[in-house]
Amino acid sequence: QVQLVESGGGFVQPGGSLRLSCAASGIIVSIPAMHWFRQAPGKQRELVARIFSGGLTNYADAVKGRFTISRDNAENTVYLQMDSLKPEDTAVYYCNAGGATSPYWGRGTQVTVSS
Repeated sequence: QVQLVESGGGFVQPGGSLRLSCAASGIIVSIPAMHWFRQAPGKQRELVARIFSGGLTNYADAVKGRFTISRDNAENTVYLQMDSLKPEDTAVYYCNAGGATSPYWGRGTQVTVSS
């Protein structure tokens, strides 16, 4: 059974940083990409960043230069380092394996950016 468990969310002031973690268990090793999505109140879920098994990364334009996705394959963990946070980054952040149509999602972790 595949499980994805996020941690690291919280409350931070604008300009601050947070590091999200996603611990994966029972993951199918052939899944090539791990993703972070987010969903703000009243908005659709959107892709934030993804990382492929070879290390290639993609980012949404809104977070380029501020967020960094990384993975530790030995520990089956994916990270999202979030710097220079803005109020518009406030959302529930979800870890995903395999993409938007995949059944493998974590339950999410709340990130709130506010002064």
